[in-house]
Amino acid sequence: MKFKPLHDRVLIRRLESDERSSGGIIIPDTAQEKPMQGEVVSAGPGSRDNDGNIVSLEVKAGDKVLFGKFSGTDVTIKSEELVIVKESDILAVIASGGRKAKGKAA
Repeated sequence: MKFKPLHDRVLIRRLESDERSSGGIIIPDTAQEKPMQGEVVSAGPGSRDNDGNIVSLEVKAGDKVLFGKFSGTDVTIKSEELVIVKESDILAVIASGGRKAKGKAA
């Protein structure tokens, strides 16, 4: 089954959170909070502006993002739990950090 979000919606796979506290105590599944970080699986084409032109989204498949704790709608697709959020509910894109700057170093 193919799944493509509409308009400015984004399909996100939550990243697994740590099951241990900083003191080494194992936290049971029922007491864990849902992670607020995830990886974009799929994104819609974008929203329309006042003139009817499509404004493309800032995020794309593969981006790691941070989103609001109570954002979106949980869905299950092919027995995988995912969340659909509006692009405006995404707070930040998490940079991978391995990039080198182009040009000469000063």
